[in-house]
Amino acid sequence: MRVAVIGAGSFGTALAFVLGSKGFTTRLWGRDAAGALAINERHENVRYLPGAKLPDTIVGTTSLAEALDGVDLVVSAIPSQAARIVLVEASAHLPDGVPIVTAAKGIEEESLLVPTDVLEAVLPERFHPYVAAISGPSFAREIVAGYPTAVTVAAHWGRVARRVQEAFSSRTFRIYTSPDIIGVQLGAALKNVMAIGAGIVDGLGFGHNARSAMITRGLAEMTRIAVAMGGNPVTLSGLAGMGDLVLTCTGDLSRNRRVGLALGQGKSLQQILAELGQVAEGVRTTRSAHALATKLGVDAPITHQLHAILFDGKDARASLLELMTRNPKAEF
Repeated sequence: MRVAVIGAGSFGTALAFVLGSKGFTTRLWGRDAAGALAINERHENVRYLPGAKLPDTIVGTTSLAEALDGVDLVVSAIPSQAARIVLVEASAHLPDGVPIVTAAKGIEEESLLVPTDVLEAVLPERFHPYVAAISGPSFAREIVAGYPTAVTVAAHWGRVARRVQEAFSSRTFRIYTSPDIIGVQLGAALKNVMAIGAGIVDGLGFGHNARSAMITRGLAEMTRIAVAMGGNPVTLSGLAGMGDLVLTCTGDLSRNRRVGLALGQGKSLQQILAELGQVAEGVRTTRSAHALATKLGVDAPITHQLHAILFDGKDARASLLELMTRNPKAEF
């Protein structure tokens, strides 16, 4: 099998690692020529996954035409806010009849579209049945370390999901299928918002009780938004919902949790993002989720308070205390 992974960040590289480790010729595209050269000569992504040995089957390239030539599977790991530009460029080189899997975890800010909707907006209609989305609790660093990982792939066509499942499945990477392409993607996106909230709770020193409440009520909020968009609530209790939410709210490798942690400790968002050096999708997804919940008329108090903290300069401690002192209500 020949595979193209578009996006040589940490997660794109990790997915390339899974596929390349199975012996598939895997072309990993990125704009950084030096990064592609290091992948080919040193078998290492020195910027995003330094020290992780990549299989010789992974070939770095800066040419989309080269990356996509004659492939049997396409994986898009471009961050949500940049995906449209790259996919428009890639569309001229896509082969027909192969799965096109997005691994992005966000909501496009201008359109409020999930990644597969962006794919369908920029690709000719004949590609639409082959679009899929992959998500679940999966830190890139742990994937390339060979730690057991389980995720979900969702597609409109069951046979497309099964083809992706077969391509990725290995002794350390287990993949389940789902028809709920909306629910899987909204779980993937919205958990990053809640991870910022959980980080703020920890940064303020509010303890384990408060963090657990943030995770649980965050999941309820995620589910309401997903259902309003046509998703299945059961999906949000699975790997792409609860699974990914717990990981990003508690794991120290979570960039979104680290953003929240620093906010809770009093740092400015600008300082945090400069120090981070990588994309934390939850920051811009908070803006998108706030707009989406408002548009849908969905009750989303956590999202709205996090939006006020990130973009209106609201005090984090005051925001969380406001959540605690809202009018009493039933849990379900």
